[in-house]
Amino acid sequence: MRILVVEDEPAAARVLAQGLREHAYAVDVAADGVAALERAEATDYDLVLLDVLLPRIDGLALCRKLRGSGAAMPILMLTARGGLDERVQGLDAGADDYLSKPYHFPELLARIRALLRRGPAITQDTLSIGDLVVDVRGRRATRAGQRLQLTTKEFALLEYLMRRRDAVVTRSEIADHVWDGSFDGMSNLIDVYIQRLRRKIDDAHDVKLIQTRRGAGYAITLDDAGTADV
Repeated sequence: MRILVVEDEPAAARVLAQGLREHAYAVDVAADGVAALERAEATDYDLVLLDVLLPRIDGLALCRKLRGSGAAMPILMLTARGGLDERVQGLDAGADDYLSKPYHFPELLARIRALLRRGPAITQDTLSIGDLVVDVRGRRATRAGQRLQLTTKEFALLEYLMRRRDAVVTRSEIADHVWDGSFDGMSNLIDVYIQRLRRKIDDAHDVKLIQTRRGAGYAITLDDAGTADV
């Protein structure tokens, strides 16, 4: 899942982005409202973490602009102004939730999970197909009851494929939701990670879940499972 962090304090943005990346989220950072609006118009984010006190365009105005443009991603406002009036203003501007600073990072993660569950096609914390089970909250995956040792990015890729199970996802879609803005679209990194997942998920099993659709992308599905992947 790809998150846009809108925070003008560099140290706070850096700590927040690092913490989210350690929990398998891809993160882009914008330091002001104008930069955030440009990023949101160019990228299909799964969620926005939005500070209220921003230069150029403040968080409330930015939230209204995003909603006015038809953006439907969840927006979680983060601000030092935690009074009732401020919370009401944030929610009326189009935010889905409001968290006052300072906050506990585990609570922030829980609120992010709750907001993502409300999105279309994101409805649960446990995803499964055949004997593959992914526990999103616990950041763990098993196949046939055996724990899979996945890196943070491997888990993020697997989670995205599972969220889109049975659908063919393109390399562009994977890049947009699993990697951040520094991803080089000309590299073969996605193919490398798909192969790593195949080794860990499929190599020891007759039923192969990760399928390649030539010229289209990849799918995690039981359709054609067990056939050779080319």
